[in-house]
Amino acid sequence: MEVRVAAAGVLDEIIRQGRSLSTVMPHWQEKVVARDRALLQELCYGVLRWYWRLDAIANQLLRKPFKAKDTDVHALVLLGLYQLEYLRVPDHAAVAETVAATRALKKPWARGLVNAVLRNFQRGRDKLLDQLQQEPVAVYAHPDWFIKRLQAAYSDHWQAVLEANNQHPPMTLRVNARQSGRDEYLAVLTEAGISARSFPYTDEGVVLDAAADVTALPGFADGHVAVQDGAAQLAAGLLDARPGERILDACAAPGGKAAHVLERQPELAELVALDHDAERLERVEQNLERLGLSAAVVCGDGARPDDWWDGRPFDRIMLDAPCSASGVIRRHPDIKLLRRDSDIAALVELQGRILRALWPLLRPGGMLLYVTCSVLPQENVQQLQRFCCEQGDAEHVPIAAQWGTEQAYGRQILPGHEGMDGFYYACLRKRAITG
Repeated sequence: MEVRVAAAGVLDEIIRQGRSLSTVMPHWQEKVVARDRALLQELCYGVLRWYWRLDAIANQLLRKPFKAKDTDVHALVLLGLYQLEYLRVPDHAAVAETVAATRALKKPWARGLVNAVLRNFQRGRDKLLDQLQQEPVAVYAHPDWFIKRLQAAYSDHWQAVLEANNQHPPMTLRVNARQSGRDEYLAVLTEAGISARSFPYTDEGVVLDAAADVTALPGFADGHVAVQDGAAQLAAGLLDARPGERILDACAAPGGKAAHVLERQPELAELVALDHDAERLERVEQNLERLGLSAAVVCGDGARPDDWWDGRPFDRIMLDAPCSASGVIRRHPDIKLLRRDSDIAALVELQGRILRALWPLLRPGGMLLYVTCSVLPQENVQQLQRFCCEQGDAEHVPIAAQWGTEQAYGRQILPGHEGMDGFYYACLRKRAITG
């Protein structure tokens, strides 16, 4: 299958059906020849990253919007505009190949339309782009609701967050401490001709100077290393699990944080990796197996512990709460299309429900680490502030660190800080109630 036809199929499923990029992409990658898979990924990620800008350009060039059944043609227009504006594909090839894709979609009526839109953009590019400078959605390539929430939360640097979201993220690795040390692995990378440097805030983090095929990384198949953003690697150190402790990793899939905890502390009594999604738990088991680790993998809802909890308290709980994922948009640009403003209130309610349900499972004196990959205060500092006000035995433990920004509760990392994704962390200690 021609790569632009496949890309239109991917985008159609995301735009029209609301499916995620990670769910859709594997199916379509199998439809193109191996040499085109990198281009397919570049086209899909690129259009989604700049969707709101490209769509604004298309709206200026179209007399009327496409019908719902023609989202694939809409996607072709966006693909053509993306190639003309952002890729080094020769303009004539970008236009010709994109127009030709209408035939494979069995929509020959769209041939002239797609050609006209792309040619008109070429002729009037500077004027068209100048007209968009007054539209924040087009300038920053994010939905209006998200821009407004960032303006309210970060009045003096909201633009920087949006700009960071549009950048390509670095590829960061976590060296398996049970297999080798970071310096040792950096030497192995150097010998393999792969340039890399240490991540400054963990003992196991390595940042590649250029992204690489993960399967080609030295020792990957043998569990010597895993891919994990630097911000996500902070979790295990903050949890600080000790020998003999029983740990709960709630909402654990795909298992990166659980694996890191096990790598750092091999003498745990038990780590329970909990998630409500049985299919995603298979990923947890696969990752643990590759890394040579073991945990009690449990399918269950964190908000309903009576269905799965055995009654034995946990010394530490890591709650990687379901969230808007607004801090990882640069890795998952489809979030810009899939997430809605109305989702936030529902997520805040769910996070609070899980927090309240898991708190009784923590022993007195134990610690709960609350984690999100969100930049929205409603899901982060405001959530923790409300919980601590309601829960008399919850004590906030400030995090002393050089990364992120201190909040009234916890610390917030914004996308792009030291190359990291946007994350929030907060630590709560459970006080023993006397008298």
